[in-house]
Amino acid sequence: MTDTEQPDGVNTVDAHLQLVQQVLQGDPLARRRLNTLAHPIITGQTERFCKRYCYDSRYHFACTLLKPWGSAPASAPLCEWGNGSYAWMLDDLTGDANLRRYEGRGGANLKHYFYFIVNSLPFYERWKDWRFGRRVHVPEYIKDMAPMAAKVFLAMAGDEPVPSIAQRLGADSGEVQALADRIMVELVKRKRLHLLTPPKTLSLSLWEDADDTSPRQADMAYTDPDPVAMDQQHQLQLAWQQLTAVEQFVLEATLIEKQDVEVVLSALRKLDQSIAKGVPAAKTDRQQLYYFRRKSLAKLARLMGVQD
Repeated sequence: MTDTEQPDGVNTVDAHLQLVQQVLQGDPLARRRLNTLAHPIITGQTERFCKRYCYDSRYHFACTLLKPWGSAPASAPLCEWGNGSYAWMLDDLTGDANLRRYEGRGGANLKHYFYFIVNSLPFYERWKDWRFGRRVHVPEYIKDMAPMAAKVFLAMAGDEPVPSIAQRLGADSGEVQALADRIMVELVKRKRLHLLTPPKTLSLSLWEDADDTSPRQADMAYTDPDPVAMDQQHQLQLAWQQLTAVEQFVLEATLIEKQDVEVVLSALRKLDQSIAKGVPAAKTDRQQLYYFRRKSLAKLARLMGVQD
């Protein structure tokens, strides 16, 4: 049942002030009503934000928005960002801190209050911190590996070398290396290697007028990408999908993730994946990895129709 289907009177300021007090007191039925009230606002904003920062996810993962978009294959796994964004917004928007600040000023009911929050610059920045911040998005299967697995994962995402990670955590370098290898292997198996490099964005606050602290929806305007650039990116995606899994892994790990060569070689050995004819994975060396990478790049260029 949506908020438009609620009985008469429940959308008044007095009714919402009472609802907030019931929620803060731990009333589960009141919490359910509050969540229902916030639902359409959260789904609408999640759809806007997700589409704005979807990047290439729509080509590889099945969208979980109410109005899915993208061209992922039917066998693609579900995208983890849509549901994650909804959960984050629900927690942020209807958390105790925001509820305690609600006073119904100017006759604003909870719907108006929630709408103002989700369209404010601070909310937008908090969401970006969650969406692109390394401290939040650590998969549960990584956390379950070892007590320090989450910290090692975050350090890897920050391109921190293994010796530095070990020194900072006060752990044995060999133990950290082994754990980093396990993390790489697990991400490769799950096709989640991209989680080690969250997209980088610039804060909109950099362009805020120093004398104007009020949030403005116009500050969040999104400029559509250049059509030529979009076409080239689409060609790249199509070509990328024609590479083998190991070609994708090597290019992504060495060029995009900029992982240390020894980490990549160790992951290939653990996967028992040979990249040189007649050479077992355990015997693969740096030069063979570099040669394989050059061949993979050349293949990708041919698939894109790039002439020498």
